[in-house]
Amino acid sequence: MSHIPYGYRIENGKAVIDEKTAEQVRTLFEAYLSGDSMSTAADKAGIKSFHAGIGRMLTNARYLGDGFYPAIIDADTFAAAEAERARRVEKLGRIQKQKEPEKAVFPTSFCIRERTEQLDDPFEQAEYAYSLIETEVKTDGSQ
Repeated sequence: MSHIPYGYRIENGKAVIDEKTAEQVRTLFEAYLSGDSMSTAADKAGIKSFHAGIGRMLTNARYLGDGFYPAIIDADTFAAAEAERARRVEKLGRIQKQKEPEKAVFPTSFCIRERTEQLDDPFEQAEYAYSLIETEVKTDGSQ
């Protein structure tokens, strides 16, 4: 099984809420929603973690409860934290928009000039033959 999220522990093969750390998770969400930064909210909650770890905690849907993990926070709090995080990201200009990939243009028809030489070395003959190939494709992909 993978890593157990902060706020839970395993007893007899089942995930149960660890009340001490679960209260820290609830405090983290409340502090973040009150306007604190991730690191300040983590400090208020008594959680020692890096910025990325706190960000993962704020986006971890397991805190809502699923088939294995019981719920620590309610859906409204989780949705509010997601909306607040999105608002802050946009405000700070940290949204990475995907660039449209450049369309690759592949030659679809070829023209070969008339052969005028016959060489004894097969490698030189092949090199010469390839040098006679010309493409007939425009840059926009049309012929």
